[in-house]
Amino acid sequence: MTHAIRFHQTGGPEVLKWEAVSVGEPGPGQVRLRHRAVGLNYIDVYHRTGLYPVQLPAIPGLEAAGVVEAVGPGVSDFKVGDRVAYASGPLGAYSEARLMPADRLVALPGVISDGQAAAMMLQGLTAQYLLRRTYPVQRGDTILVHAAAGGVGLILCQWAKHLGATVIGTVGNEQKAELARAHGCDHTIIYTQEDFQARVMDLTNGHKVQVVYDSVGRDTFERSLDCLAPLGTLALFGQSSGAVPPFDLNVLAAKGSLFITRPTLATYTARRIDLLASAAELFEVVEQGIVKITINQRYSLREAERAHRDLEARRTTGSTIFTV
Repeated sequence: MTHAIRFHQTGGPEVLKWEAVSVGEPGPGQVRLRHRAVGLNYIDVYHRTGLYPVQLPAIPGLEAAGVVEAVGPGVSDFKVGDRVAYASGPLGAYSEARLMPADRLVALPGVISDGQAAAMMLQGLTAQYLLRRTYPVQRGDTILVHAAAGGVGLILCQWAKHLGATVIGTVGNEQKAELARAHGCDHTIIYTQEDFQARVMDLTNGHKVQVVYDSVGRDTFERSLDCLAPLGTLALFGQSSGAVPPFDLNVLAAKGSLFITRPTLATYTARRIDLLASAAELFEVVEQGIVKITINQRYSLREAERAHRDLEARRTTGSTIFTV
């Protein structure tokens, strides 16, 4: 019998239940996967709480790695036994096995482990589009990364440093500051002890930064804008502190003709050609050692409730995976 984590109502971590589920045979364009590792991401919390509404009951999760068990009609890119990974909908990664659209899968290189893949697909592809497409970082840029010790943050810091940027990162404590510095962050700001906007002004001699990568949202939004140089970009790709309230766009003109974008991985990888190109670039920087994937927490899939509590309490750093 196949099991999965499922929730029948939105709410706290306690709504996550370990239940038997039916998988079935793959239909046209589908494959059946046996998961080996599943990724934990903050968007899973948004789905569980109802911030991002989903049809109930639901199995959360958008990221996993596994092995193809069966292929449906019309699938030519994969065969039984192939190692694959994904970082997209439909929901359902918190499961031992599942059906998945074949066009949302990528083949895994032999040097990438299942754990690495589950830890890096969503976060790594997010870092890829932010750094290479949303605001293409150039040598000599100074950038600000919020939650620099988180999964996306650590990848952003390493990759941006490789691209020649000066990286400033915000973190919650000294332990996280050390971790961020070890992963390419030039300057860390402990936001619980100092005003990050004032510190950015000091570090840049008043010149500010070209881009802010912000996954925090409400608590950082206004001061993030004040960290931007004229024509700077705020890439708001998450909202762990809550949604940003209604905003007067005229403020952007007053602060220097600033740009704001609310990008999503789903949009940037909607076309398969873009998904494959993004994944190839991510795999390349990992294989070359430019980006090291830090798995600092591992839970069994049955422990999803505890993992969500730790994530929301900011007790996690780097990437977190479930073993299956």
